[in-house]
Amino acid sequence: MSSLGEYRKPYLGTQPDYLHAPYVSSIGRAPQKPLVSIPQTLSEVTGPMFGRDSKEQGDCDMTMAPGGGEAQGQRIQVSGRVLDENGRPVPHTLVEIWQANAAGRYLHRFDQHNAPLDPNFKGEGYTLTDEFGRYRFITIRPGCYPWRNHYNAWRPAHIHFSLFGSAVATRLVTQMYFEGDPMLAYDPIFNCTADEKAKQRLISKMDWETTTPQESIGYHFDIILRGRDTTPFEA
Repeated sequence: MSSLGEYRKPYLGTQPDYLHAPYVSSIGRAPQKPLVSIPQTLSEVTGPMFGRDSKEQGDCDMTMAPGGGEAQGQRIQVSGRVLDENGRPVPHTLVEIWQANAAGRYLHRFDQHNAPLDPNFKGEGYTLTDEFGRYRFITIRPGCYPWRNHYNAWRPAHIHFSLFGSAVATRLVTQMYFEGDPMLAYDPIFNCTADEKAKQRLISKMDWETTTPQESIGYHFDIILRGRDTTPFEA
């Protein structure tokens, strides 16, 4: 934070553009007039606090259904740290994720494309970071899926993240992608961010340290809330 108690603004080009013509829906919802900067007050730089027992540990394992069934697909572990703009860990903060199943379909009434649902996969999970800002989810690698942005449009595999951080102003919603995915070059949402280095902060890295033999592949994904090096987020 600056000496005035406000969060430093990201560098130009390191956040998604409000208007990115290849992302068709941004044309209709992008602001038509210059944005008005509102000074941050105490209500923005303070925020919700979550008790250590407010979310059960089992909520971070999305591969096991309540009835004992197992989700279909490649099992993965996604873990990392939540950091503030100065690189310090953000402890005991809520991290939520949601995603499509291994066939690329969401458990949602508006998703009716021709792919099977998995009765043992609900596609959402949540956890709290520990005292060192660390989090971990066990889930299934999501599949790609078609969308109607343009002719023959497909979204790359991705996982949605929602974080509260330590203040209202650090609220962040973003998407995590997978390294080496050839679909990234063609995805208008991923490419809304102009700065190449900033886009790389959206890509998880395969991690041998968290890969479990005969069970799951590990991916590492750190998230930075606010500041110059903040993770690109959805406004």
